[in-house]
Amino acid sequence: MLDEVRSESISAGEGVRRTSADVGIGQFRQILLWPIELVTPTPEPVHHDYAALLSKLGPHNPWKVIDDEFTGDPKDFQERHYNEFVTFLPPVQRFLYGSGESKVAGSINAHSPITTFRRTDITAVRVVLTPGSKPVTLNIAHVDLYFFYEIDVAILALELYSDDINLAEVQDVMFRLGRTHPAYWEPSGAAGHCPVKVEFLSGDGAVVVASDYDDREKFLAQVCTKRAARVAAHWQYLLSPLVPHHSDLPGELRYKQLEYYRMPQMALIATKGGQELTRADYVRLAFASGPGDCSELPFSQRHLEDFEERYCYDRYFGQHNEIEWPQSRYMSCGHALVVTGSADNPFFVDPKHGCLNSFRHEHFLVFLIAHFHKATLLMFSDRLTGAMSRLDVQNKNAIAAFRSASRRALQTFLRFTHRYWFHSVSNQTQAHDIFALCRRHLEIDRLFDDIRQEIQEMSEFLENEAMRKQSDTVTRLTVVTTLGLVGTTVTGFLGMNLLDWANQTASWRIQAFLIVLIPTILLTLITIAKSRVLSDMMESLSDGTATWVPKFLRTRKS
Repeated sequence: MLDEVRSESISAGEGVRRTSADVGIGQFRQILLWPIELVTPTPEPVHHDYAALLSKLGPHNPWKVIDDEFTGDPKDFQERHYNEFVTFLPPVQRFLYGSGESKVAGSINAHSPITTFRRTDITAVRVVLTPGSKPVTLNIAHVDLYFFYEIDVAILALELYSDDINLAEVQDVMFRLGRTHPAYWEPSGAAGHCPVKVEFLSGDGAVVVASDYDDREKFLAQVCTKRAARVAAHWQYLLSPLVPHHSDLPGELRYKQLEYYRMPQMALIATKGGQELTRADYVRLAFASGPGDCSELPFSQRHLEDFEERYCYDRYFGQHNEIEWPQSRYMSCGHALVVTGSADNPFFVDPKHGCLNSFRHEHFLVFLIAHFHKATLLMFSDRLTGAMSRLDVQNKNAIAAFRSASRRALQTFLRFTHRYWFHSVSNQTQAHDIFALCRRHLEIDRLFDDIRQEIQEMSEFLENEAMRKQSDTVTRLTVVTTLGLVGTTVTGFLGMNLLDWANQTASWRIQAFLIVLIPTILLTLITIAKSRVLSDMMESLSDGTATWVPKFLRTRKS
């Protein structure tokens, strides 16, 4: 297989060894997704509408709610919105777009449970990928922030594009840009696997904020004092006024990371000039593994034996253009979804009806739903782990807090499964297969089963605890009733007109009543306090194991 790759690249380059930098890209689109967990700003165990909190932060808040396209004038409704809508199954349509006007007062189904914010003060990103390399400038199409009703998860979506870039730069951007913090530092002080510098630019080209990957001491101190990785300065700025939960920054809206420090990403790469990619190029793009020689595979042949079968969707991809549909290859490892094709094909780069349009809308929503599912399940796992870590069976307050946390988790999980959970989002073959490919590599079904099992075990624990308490209460009441039977019999016997107290004065009878009442209350309280010991004594008496009673009173064991 490696020989085939080498011969392919040599023939494509007419005997000249070709590198990624030699391949021109006519259209590059990248969409970075950053799922985060929203943290309750107050200790009270109540749901917070984070979208409403963000919209009320005042005039200095850069995030503005995006108007729903379905609530405007039908004359302004674009065809692409229609195409996007009909791609999905009705349950998914209700999730993404709502269900229209509802006749039920106060119904939340009339509108989409997704609230989307957008900021427009940042228009470009300038990146220095490696030491000594020239800066690469990527234009920003959108910076969006998605909130989901009653789910404490938000997803940042950053869409970038460029028409002046080569394949090596594309591969390096995909490999380095979407990292919230460094994995390590080189001896030179450079942050490992991160760009040398990332700068967000405003509309006039001014630098709004720059990365601080090289500030090693800050990242080390954060982990040492907070036991949580520090978010790089430019990503903190992009999410502001939301602030990292594990930081000393003031703010009501707080978040913490859920996944790996590399952000999930989508990429569309359109090669120009009739240039073709080699198998090594496809492998690097599919795994976002960085640039390299086009004739050398980044991993072993054995590891890549089933690459095409496991990671590629080749319904519209062939070696000799024998299919009617424009050639395009879809690849996904779960973490990345990559689409490749030719910039010379008008349909592939058509922003209104072609593959580029589908990539930015239908396929983006498919990828968003898959990662929303994973992020929500990871959020549940984090919450359940926190609840279990605080459980102390010897502490009544801890058990009560655990019961409350379990109940909230079960309620939220039920809302998630009935409102947001889908095994399939579309009957259109391409959208259906891409969603299945992403879900398989993200192992969402396994994670869902694990969370459901954990919640079930928590519910069973609470049920067993409630049954144990109920049984204990019944035992205590049984002991009290048994011992109270003696007093009831005696007082009943004494009440058979043996003592003529009816003629006594009222004060005398009240005193007699109190003289009987107070010892009775004390005896009842003592009986309740010692009910467990008395219950054990009664049990030993009933099964004939009591040694403190005469032998003839003991019952024989069966």
